[in-house]
Amino acid sequence: MSPAHSTSSRPGTATEPLVQVRNLSKDYQLGSFPFRSTVRAVNDVSFDINRGEIVALVGESGSGKSTIARILARLEQPTGGQLILDGQDIFATERRRASMKYRSKVQMVFQDPFGSLNPAHRIEHFLTRPLQLHGENDSPQALKLKLRELMATVGLGEQMLDRYPHQLSGGQRQRVAIARALAVEPEIILADEPTSMLDVSVRIGILNLMRKLRDERGVSMLYITHDLASARYIADTTMVMCAGDLVEGGESIELMAAPHHPYTQLLLSAVPDARRTQNVRPPKRDAAGRNAPRGAGERITLSASHWALKVPESAR
Repeated sequence: MSPAHSTSSRPGTATEPLVQVRNLSKDYQLGSFPFRSTVRAVNDVSFDINRGEIVALVGESGSGKSTIARILARLEQPTGGQLILDGQDIFATERRRASMKYRSKVQMVFQDPFGSLNPAHRIEHFLTRPLQLHGENDSPQALKLKLRELMATVGLGEQMLDRYPHQLSGGQRQRVAIARALAVEPEIILADEPTSMLDVSVRIGILNLMRKLRDERGVSMLYITHDLASARYIADTTMVMCAGDLVEGGESIELMAAPHHPYTQLLLSAVPDARRTQNVRPPKRDAAGRNAPRGAGERITLSASHWALKVPESAR
């Protein structure tokens, strides 16, 4: 089992986790009868997200990290496991009203700022729509004020409310997507590779905005990325995924200063920071060129805030 990992909360936050993921699994059926096969994308994953905490989930494409985000956003159903938000088992609750309440607490920002905004609508529509869906009945004047405040929060001027998505840059579109997520005042934002399709010059601005939202609004975040450098910059806690398993997790600074699992070492060896990577040995590869084998699930506690799955000595 992938162990639940809970770091201490940030100062001034409650100690009880906001989100508890327990034994989460997701299988996909491939092909058709009689050649159907099952692929496990997420394998018995458990972790916590504290209030006001940014947790990074790091891994290569196909590792299962985006599948976890989509399950937490209730865009996909899991094969097994629990999702507990504020003490409530979400998967056990099917009522529409409960689902709407969950979506008001959990919002998602997608990877593609170009595809997530309908080109037929003005920016004002994208911010007004979630307010209407969640029962906001403000006067036109109050609504306009709220929209201006949302735009200011993400660093955009109110004049952009009348523009269409194609009239904005990629970074501006992603800021609109973040404003849309903020419209219903969520407790947690699921950010699925929110900077990967942006120019390098604008990525840092989006990361700084996310940190600002956490610091000023107390919004928790699950930050999905393949980029360990950005995870180190933004996240309090980093968890590493490999082929559906959580293989290592801990406070970001500690994990990246002393990576234990071979897969984490491999990812870090690609990050351009000679001071940190000079003592990192890339893991051995098997005959097929794949990563060295993972452990069978035995957990090694490296410190109070750092753990990893055990790897056979022969694979190191």
